[in-house]
Amino acid sequence: MKVPFNKPYMTGKELEYIAQAHASGHLSGDGAFTKRCSAWLEQCVGSHRALLTHSCTAALEMAALLADLQPGDEVIMPSFTFVSTANAFVLRGAVPVFVDIRPDTLNIDERLIEAAITPRTRAIVPVHYAGVACEMDPILDIAQRHRLLVIEDAAQGLMSTYKGRPLGSMGHMAALSFHETKNIISGEGGALLVNDPRHAERAEIIREKGTNRSQFFRGQVDKYTWVDVGSSYLPSELVSAFLWAQMEQAREITQRRLALWDTYHDGFAAAERSGQVRRPVVPGHCAHNAHMYYLLMPDLQARTELIAALRHEGIQCVFHYVPLHGTPLGQKVGRSAGKLPVTEEMADRLVRLPMWLGLEHEQAGVIGKVAGAF
Repeated sequence: MKVPFNKPYMTGKELEYIAQAHASGHLSGDGAFTKRCSAWLEQCVGSHRALLTHSCTAALEMAALLADLQPGDEVIMPSFTFVSTANAFVLRGAVPVFVDIRPDTLNIDERLIEAAITPRTRAIVPVHYAGVACEMDPILDIAQRHRLLVIEDAAQGLMSTYKGRPLGSMGHMAALSFHETKNIISGEGGALLVNDPRHAERAEIIREKGTNRSQFFRGQVDKYTWVDVGSSYLPSELVSAFLWAQMEQAREITQRRLALWDTYHDGFAAAERSGQVRRPVVPGHCAHNAHMYYLLMPDLQARTELIAALRHEGIQCVFHYVPLHGTPLGQKVGRSAGKLPVTEEMADRLVRLPMWLGLEHEQAGVIGKVAGAF
């Protein structure tokens, strides 16, 4: 591919910081770089505690453990999301309840959530698609009235806001991703944000294999032992060192991505006016982070033809999620709250364009080839 879909970005400090971690003699989790990254997240997002994990999937699994779900409990989420959103709760025996998405932002349709609630419902998991916020005020209101947990899947949402509030700061808990396709990366990586202090101590224990090891190292107990369920969710110090180099330039990275996003958006304005495509929608009260740029084609055939035409030109474009409610396991372990026509339509129409720092030199050509393929 002359223009791949993604190229991981390096700031130039990653290898230097990895060498520093090696020189310190501490390569396992929770060293100096891990602590810097956690403190940065707590300050940037405003969460009570930020715990680095080896993936966003791990952070979601920790959230599911903290929710203390029992077999048969239900968790409301969109079907238009990555499998980890559902898997984390299915592993605890819970039932994912799939709700349709909004046609504008492609986020969960908050107007449909309340009708999906049953006596078994325990949590709502809003997924901030493309770094654009779900309508959190009504979601939080519904959760409060029904005494439900809100666990934000903010895998794509770092550096985005909803009415001035950072994504990941509004739910009881939130999960972030630092996978190489995200804006701020460490190859693989994630974080659990704990906003409700009641969950902080147990989150730390679950992350440390169910032991109170962290309390031991702080001198709070005279020995550490097995006190709860858990697993090994820590990233190595090498991963955290790489991540710190990215966090140092998080604002600069976001600004450059926003410039790329704006160039795409301007470049396809005429095509939208002529009815050839639909561009992304960002509500005025949301500030996004330019995680991705997508177009909505008229139908599946048009999307398929566009991807094939661009591949012929050496430009890699991809579709996104296969809706979970139509997958073999989704049909076996989950249920849909009514029909999901918007989810099914948008999944067929959406195409994601290349989006990475350094694309600036290729972007005009990409826009021209995409427009020509229409």
